[in-house]
Amino acid sequence: MILKFAAGAAVALALAGSGILQSEEKLPAAAPEATGVELTKQQGGRFIAFTGQRLQHTQPFLGVEDTNYFLLRSWLDNKTGETAHQLYVADSYFGAPIKWNGVHDRDNKPLRFVAISRNEISCESGCSYADEFGAALPEDYLRAHREGFSVVFTADGGKSFPIAVPANLVAAELAAVDTVRAVAAKAAPASVVSPAAAPAPATPAPKAQ
Repeated sequence: MILKFAAGAAVALALAGSGILQSEEKLPAAAPEATGVELTKQQGGRFIAFTGQRLQHTQPFLGVEDTNYFLLRSWLDNKTGETAHQLYVADSYFGAPIKWNGVHDRDNKPLRFVAISRNEISCESGCSYADEFGAALPEDYLRAHREGFSVVFTADGGKSFPIAVPANLVAAELAAVDTVRAVAAKAAPASVVSPAAAPAPATPAPKAQ
């Protein structure tokens, strides 16, 4: 399944949904402590996308790789310095489609649910579906839960889906974002000409008397 990246800056930062992937350029790892986090330059470098290590929440669906996993992902806006974070879930299953519509953490604190996509795999011998959904994670929330955190996705009919995000995933994601943000902050002033370096305006010649 393709991880989708929102096309507009406002949409990307709000994590309100998903869009078609723009042209990408893979980047080197941000730092040793960010092991497993893949960096991608998107929209001509306006955004840096961070995709964390995948963990299975259940066995791969019918033994197919790239199914039934979760990960952390983030975006950094190189122009504004803003970041957005998300817990992303891919879930494939047999049966009727599940209407996921909410998410809260272990302290019953509500988080913003993000509906991404649903694909019908097959209905030849009973239906099966592949869903993508997530939880938007505010910056301060993620930093306050470096030790890891748990969330519960909820659906119509009382169905629930717990996911525990371990500390190493959180630490790696934040290390990658912080490293790139620091590099971007150092590089930004270099592109601005300081007043001292700017050429002085020419002094007008005196008018003839």
